[in-house]
Amino acid sequence: MSESAARTTITIQVNGEERTCPADLCLDAVLPALGYRPALVVVEFNGVILPRSAWAAQPVVESDALEVVTIVGGGS
Repeated sequence: MSESAARTTITIQVNGEERTCPADLCLDAVLPALGYRPALVVVEFNGVILPRSAWAAQPVVESDALEVVTIVGGGS
């Protein structure tokens, strides 16, 4: 079995901190695995803001860097 086939988790950077998540997922599945509600976030992926329409096709691999910004409603 190859090393990549045996790996069940990967380490990525999320908002400047190392986090682990399941391997072999695309961005739309990684976000909930990290505790985010995808409908309420904007994501910068390796320095590029990705449109939500691209998340399902964007694989997340070891050492990728995400900046996740949560949208908060409110005001008066």
